[in-house]
Amino acid sequence: MKKIYFLCTGNSCRSQIAEGYAHELLPKDQFEIRSAGIETHGLNPKAVQVMAEDGIDISKQTSDLLDMGYFNEADLIVTLCGDAKDKCPIIPKGKEHFHWNLQDPAKATGTAEEILQEFRKTRDQIKRNILALKK
Repeated sequence: MKKIYFLCTGNSCRSQIAEGYAHELLPKDQFEIRSAGIETHGLNPKAVQVMAEDGIDISKQTSDLLDMGYFNEADLIVTLCGDAKDKCPIIPKGKEHFHWNLQDPAKATGTAEEILQEFRKTRDQIKRNILALKK
């Protein structure tokens, strides 16, 4: 079984969305999926909201700190922001690593609808990236 680890700064938005899509879109008998942060900021309610709009419930996911045991066992490590890439431990040799440099939608400003649009834009990009992992 291939282990995938999605890493972000606070494990509140981007990595949570990636974990949710991976659980939904990748074959459960082929992949073990987790997400974590170099800090924990709690699950962002707007991430939960935009995922629910696409029919995926991530409300039970938790904001977790990086687990070095799982990190070292992972077959694929995906960093979703520059901070996680910069502060993440060195990716072990032989591990596959992708870096998806996505803007943090939690830092978006504007009206409530404009902020939600940023979350949707990030969600949609992550979904495309997860679908590409299936190939």
